[in-house]
Amino acid sequence: MTRTARTTRTTRTYWVAGTGVLLALLFAVAATVASASGGDDGDPGTSARAPGLYSPDAGFARDMAVHHQQAVEMSFIVRDRTKDEAVRGLAYDIANTQANQRGMLLGWLDLWGLPKVVADEPPMSWMASTEQESGGHAGHDMSGQDMAGHDMGGHDTAGHDMGGHDMGGAVTKPGALMPGMATKEELAQLGAAEGRDAEVLFLQLMTDHHKGGVAMARGCAAQCKTPAERALAHGMVEAQQSEITLMADMLKQRGAAPRG
Repeated sequence: MTRTARTTRTTRTYWVAGTGVLLALLFAVAATVASASGGDDGDPGTSARAPGLYSPDAGFARDMAVHHQQAVEMSFIVRDRTKDEAVRGLAYDIANTQANQRGMLLGWLDLWGLPKVVADEPPMSWMASTEQESGGHAGHDMSGQDMAGHDMGGHDTAGHDMGGHDMGGAVTKPGALMPGMATKEELAQLGAAEGRDAEVLFLQLMTDHHKGGVAMARGCAAQCKTPAERALAHGMVEAQQSEITLMADMLKQRGAAPRG
């Protein structure tokens, strides 16, 4: 088989796979609309049962959409920095899964008639009651650190200090927006690395990213009132924990280990 034929076949395979994922997503959204909208006969966006603007349901949807956006970005970066099929395959799976889930989260916000960005809502503020119940601190100190320059899906992050915040073992490092998220400098390092170096850095960054995502999803599973959203959160926890284990093995194969 010629190289051109192999390339065409591979492209067709990815196109078919992507189409299948899209169709599955459409069926999933259709199946969960009634649950996500509260089951009222009226306009779901204005339903009396729709989550409130600052509810955990809405906060999780907004924050996890931003969190997922970076995972997709990192996956596309490493795809162009290595030829390793195992890493490229994992990146492809993560990009597809999290892009689809992000679409569901943003779709629910539209369904509820709620904005995708709330200027006066600090990142992770919806997690406050979960931390209070578990003996943590209710509320976050979001002042004092200039986060201007972080373009995270339209979020105004200027003045939001999440640096060093520990949530369920997932820490928001200085310069990052939410637990597990990479900084601009780390993304730049990933974009400049090649081969094994890119693979190791991607696996380490994505492991941290997944740990933060698991903590956030557990928060929604405990607090969110929308059954479909809670189910999605539970699924995120299980899938990302499985990928964390997989990435630890992949790092070990490359003579490396997860960070910290």
